[in-house]
Amino acid sequence: MKTFMAKCEDVDRKWVVLDADGQILGRLATRIADILRGKNRTDYTPHVCTGDNVIVINASKVRLTGNKLEDKVYYTHSGFPGGLRSKTAGDRMEQGPEGILYDAVKGMLPKNKLSREVITRLKIYKDANHPHESQKPESVAV
Repeated sequence: MKTFMAKCEDVDRKWVVLDADGQILGRLATRIADILRGKNRTDYTPHVCTGDNVIVINASKVRLTGNKLEDKVYYTHSGFPGGLRSKTAGDRMEQGPEGILYDAVKGMLPKNKLSREVITRLKIYKDANHPHESQKPESVAV
């Protein structure tokens, strides 16, 4: 008996909707990362993009536990001397909650070419409206 290996052209991708209302950031991000990579499917193959397209709605209502809104700090660096910038999680939530969820999911994916392809199938919206009704997405409980 041979081991089954999925091919990229044979993968049947679905569209999945996840509601982030009241969900904890890290637990939601792991669930999204697993669906994007295809680890919830029976035809999962590590070197092939077998995951589904994920739509996340209500990203502004995602929860952070403890004092993370004030204590958790995100750092960016421009590459120039003195270019280190820092923002708290609360500041980033006010600017755009999609960025925090995007960074959390991206950090849970492997750092390779495949993950750069996988992350393009993630769509995050801060409210309940999204323009993907024509794809007929199905709701998944988190």
